[in-house]
Amino acid sequence: MAIAPDALPAVALEFLTERHLATLTTLRSDGSPHVVPVGFTWDPEALVARVITSRGSSKVLHVRAADVAGAPATAVLCQVDGRRWLSIEGTLSVHEDEPAVRDAEQRYAARYRAPRPNPERVVLVLAVTRILGDSTVITPGS
Repeated sequence: MAIAPDALPAVALEFLTERHLATLTTLRSDGSPHVVPVGFTWDPEALVARVITSRGSSKVLHVRAADVAGAPATAVLCQVDGRRWLSIEGTLSVHEDEPAVRDAEQRYAARYRAPRPNPERVVLVLAVTRILGDSTVITPGS
């Protein structure tokens, strides 16, 4: 079942604040999927998800390669807990400015724990276009 990111019921918003890891799927230049475990944060006001990472990581390189090719860097974050799951789809961008990185680190610390120092840290921002999930998470009133 799919839902617009601005129509998430309270149960889905709560699920997105619980401490769970997710997988992030990006596409390599040959179109094959690259899937890695990540922590992420959800911003219900901006309708974006943020992932902190190192500037030289494969996921960042995939986004940059898509930018060079003139294509959107499509991606999916998928969080699972037993039968409950959400897949968050959209396009990724890389943010390197200090205020964006600090903001993402603070959000990450609130959901998980303070991240280790990393002078190479950047933020991947997923501009969400669609959310899929099981009915217990995305059906209002469930």
